[in-house]
Amino acid sequence: MVKKAIDFVKIVELPPKPRQTGIIEMRGPYYAPITYGYLKDLLDDWGEYIDGVKFAGGSQRLLTQSRVKQIIKLCHDHDLYVSTGGFIERVVVQGSSAVDQYLEECKELGFDVVEVSSGLAPISLEDKVRMVKRVKKLGMKPKPEITMMFGAGAGTRVAGYEMKMRKLEDVIAEVKAHQKAGAEIFMFESEGITEDMPPETWRVDVIKKLVDEFGYKIWMFEAAEPAVFKWYLKNIARDVNLFIDNSQIVEFNAWRLGLWGDRDIWKGKKLSYQASGETI
Repeated sequence: MVKKAIDFVKIVELPPKPRQTGIIEMRGPYYAPITYGYLKDLLDDWGEYIDGVKFAGGSQRLLTQSRVKQIIKLCHDHDLYVSTGGFIERVVVQGSSAVDQYLEECKELGFDVVEVSSGLAPISLEDKVRMVKRVKKLGMKPKPEITMMFGAGAGTRVAGYEMKMRKLEDVIAEVKAHQKAGAEIFMFESEGITEDMPPETWRVDVIKKLVDEFGYKIWMFEAAEPAVFKWYLKNIARDVNLFIDNSQIVEFNAWRLGLWGDRDIWKGKKLSYQASGETI
């Protein structure tokens, strides 16, 4: 163990990677053009607190194969997994053979996790299950994306958007079908749940019902804003799995490790100071 600065101040210590809970996946390039140099600096300093990196919005398609491999190797060197993001729902536009070619290239590039999403695309559950099985067969980890809102994804703005929500029983049935196919962890999209919504309208009832049904450990909840990840930490568990933006890594860990920000750190504590050797 490398000695940390001011390590006599007690905080929650993270277990070593690979972690089974408290898995934190960070958004890679999409809203911001995350460069190799930026990512290297970020992981050199903060990689201990990150478990995975996700290419968002099919951003890997805009880079050369060699650069994608470099980025994936950099992540692996820091004990991080790398996820494709939900690009498969764009690939399927070109047909089944394109999906097979995509998955084979993901394997060759070194991706660890393939997200099977359909937030924007009306893909049948049967077809998504087939994709999950194919991902497993190729030796990668499938992560089905679960959405409550039809047409969600890619930063859908709820404000001014006519929300059409799915039935909870349909969502539960989808999760069970994917579990039967071998999926172990699920990405839960925040559109229609918390994203771009005032806190008093968050669908925490849906979150709690899904946790009651399956527990919290199978879920990776999207926490698009700091207020959202703080709610999950306080109301679900300190070791909840979350997908957050790269810009939130430090603030998030300050909260989950009891370092800063959460008022409970000071609650009920007797606070006083007297210099060593002095009397008042």
